[in-house]
This record gives sequence, C-alpha cells and structure tokens, in this order.
Amino acid sequence: MPDRPPLRYAAFVMDTVSHIQHGLWRHPDAQQHRFDELDLWVDLARTLERGGFDAMFFADVVGLYGPAGGDYTLNAREGLQIPNGDPSVLISALAAATEHLGFAFTSSVLQAHPFEFARRVSTLDHLTKGRVGWNVVTSALDGAARNFGSDRLEEHDERYVWAQEYVDVVTKLWEGSWDDDAWRADKAAGVVSDARGIHRIDHVGQRYSVAGPHLSRPSPQRTPVLFQAGSSVAGRTFAARNAEAQFILSSTPEKTAELIASTRDQVEAVGRARDDIRFFLGLAFVIGSTEEEAQRKSAEIDEWLSPDGFLVHSNLGFDPDTGAQLDPDTPLSQVRTQTNQSHLQWLKEAAGDREPTIRDLAALSARIRSRVVGTPEQIADQLETWQDAGVDGINVINWTIPGSFEELVDHVMPVLRERGLAEPHPETPGTLRSRIFGHDQLPATHPARQWRGAFS
Repeated sequence: MPDRPPLRYAAFVMDTVSHIQHGLWRHPDAQQHRFDELDLWVDLARTLERGGFDAMFFADVVGLYGPAGGDYTLNAREGLQIPNGDPSVLISALAAATEHLGFAFTSSVLQAHPFEFARRVSTLDHLTKGRVGWNVVTSALDGAARNFGSDRLEEHDERYVWAQEYVDVVTKLWEGSWDDDAWRADKAAGVVSDARGIHRIDHVGQRYSVAGPHLSRPSPQRTPVLFQAGSSVAGRTFAARNAEAQFILSSTPEKTAELIASTRDQVEAVGRARDDIRFFLGLAFVIGSTEEEAQRKSAEIDEWLSPDGFLVHSNLGFDPDTGAQLDPDTPLSQVRTQTNQSHLQWLKEAAGDREPTIRDLAALSARIRSRVVGTPEQIADQLETWQDAGVDGINVINWTIPGSFEELVDHVMPVLRERGLAEPHPETPGTLRSRIFGHDQLPATHPARQWRGAFS
C-alpha cells in the first residue's frame, strides 16, 4: 500500500430534481425526481456511510438562473433547481439515521440574519454530535437578491466584504459568546449556566448590529467546518482568511496544482498554516468492469444530457445590465459577469487553445465537466494523479441518485482503500472536523479564534 494520506470524499447533492448533470433525471434508473421524499435521502445517507464517505454536501440556491425578472420556462421544464427544498431541514433526519457521516449545507449571507443562522447551526451541531459544515456563499443570482429585498446583486467584490462581516458576526457568537465552563447543568447547586461565562458580543458594523449573547451553548465543534467555493481573486482572498475546505473545478492537474499552491501561499500570508485548508475537487465518475464498458456507458450518458439545461445553468448567456440574450458567437473573453467567475474561468481552460464562445457553453459543460471514465483501477490511478497535484478530497458529482453513489461504493471504494486512497476505518466516531483535520474545533491559527475570551 502506498504511503499516502487517504483522500476525503463528499457526495455533492441538492434537494432538487436537476442539480449538475442536466437531463439525467429522465434516465430510467434515476430517482432524483423523488427529491422531496425523505426515504430517498435516508437510504442514500446510509449507502454513503457504508461506503466510507465523509460527508453529504448539499448545494442550494434561493433564486432562479437567468436574468432577474426574465422568462423561466426552461428552468421549470428542465427542473433546473426549481422546485427545491431547504437542505438544513433535512440534516436532523439524516443524522438520526446515521452515526458517522458529516453533513455540509449551503447558505447564502443574503438569506438569513446571522443571529438566527448561528443559532440554527449550533442546534444542528448539537443534534448531530458535531457533524455539520457550512458552505459560505454570497449568491450568484440577481433573482435571489430580488427575493430578499434588493433590485439586483451587489458588485462581486463588495459581496465578499459583506460575507466577511457576516462570518465575523457568527463566529463571534460561536467562538466568543460562551466560555467553555459556563454551561453547568448542576442539579445539586441549582445552576444551569454561569452568567459570568456568557457574554454579549455587541457587534456594530456596516450591515449588522447584534448584541447577543448567543442563545446556544457551545456545540461540539463550536464553529461548523467552513467550506467555500469561489476562485475569483476576491473569493480566494476570502477563502485564505476563512475557509477550511475549498471546492474547486479545474481542467488539468497542472492548473490545479498552481491554484492550490497559490491559495496556500495566501493562507500562509494571513498567519495560518498552509495545511489549515483542504481542497476538494469536483469529479463525476463513469465506472465499468472494463475500459470498453466504461466508454460505452459514457457515450450513453451523453444521449441523456440536456444542452438547454446546461446553457441556463451557466448563467452567462445574457447581458447582466439589460437581461438580453447575447449573440451565440460572442467569445467568452467578452462576456461580462458579476457571477460564476470561477465557472467561466474553468470553461475557458477546458476549451484548450481556441477561443470558446457562448455557443460552446452547453457542450463544454455537458461533455467535459470533470468526467473520469474507466475501471475502478483506472479511476484509482487518476485519483493518485489528482492527489499528487495537491487535492485533498473529492466532491463526487452524480449522474443519477442513488445509482452513481451505489456503483462507487460497491466497486470503486474497495479498490481505493486497498491503494491507500480512502480511509481504512471510516466507522471511527467523531466530528466532521476531526475526520478531515484530526481535531474538533478551529485551530488557534484561524482568525475566528481571536474571539475566544474577547468579550466580558
């Protein structure tokens, strides 16, 4: 067995019909149209736990793709993240049905006040015994902004300024509002909590005024594992300060290695350790007992893909000011966007040496999107290559639910364990952070730890 650390694995899902691989919901084996049935998710969570996955990662949006106020006929027809459900509501039920699996969910800074959100997350972290993560997003949809009282999204970089204040508020509540020994539950003395160890945070900022104290006592992790996905300049700066795990898409191992090394440099520059952040690469697998079978299955998948769904999901085929559809032959280098900048960069890289156009968006997304095709042994070979590029974990993109995950668990994970690419003892109990990092709470090097003992 090679002397290499195991990769970590998250199942990339969404409480909706068509998440990433648009059109595949029509496949005879696909069950994602049952997204609002609890049994579907409980069964999947148990399969993932049996297979040694570390987490289910729930994506989410709170608006429609396309221009704000625009037509959403295609969105509805394709089931393109409408209808969808609130992933945080699912977590309690899934945690009750599992013992070790972690649960990360997406929540935008625009959709919940930080005081309410902090209490909800602490509650979930208590109920799951520390198995919760939060994917911090700023939202990339003008329609989402309009759902929460704004005419449109703020400028891209300004949204990260907003996100930083939001993270400061919630981490003040999680890290600084309660001392470790404030919770007593002392029946003999008649003391539930010691008020001397419970502190108001009295935050006053550009957007929020929050007095506190936090209404939840410290949960097993205090702060959930902090995930982030943006790879723009502002997004990476935010990640360097805050993120413990970053989700990435990249076209080649070489470009991935450059991205990871550069981000680790930024992490180190803000006073954190280089390995305080982990990188999860999004990959979709097509598995066969032979290479020929895998290639045949990959070709069959192409027959189910919906180019229309991918084009709408790109959120790039319209003018951000007027909402008008752009000429299909517009080069991507001329596309202006305040959203999905990392996705746009990935598409440019995936096109190779030629200049891709809007007309290429659907084909590039549908046919090239991080697809790994082969036998279990060939897949393990490719994962070794990605790990050598600096990748710490895989965010598994499914074609169908539950089939894509069942195939991976039954046929690939045993090979990965043999090769040292998966945790040999995944049933070990513990928090989500302990699975990824080996400790339960934020390290002393994380900026949010400054709030410990900061309030009196």
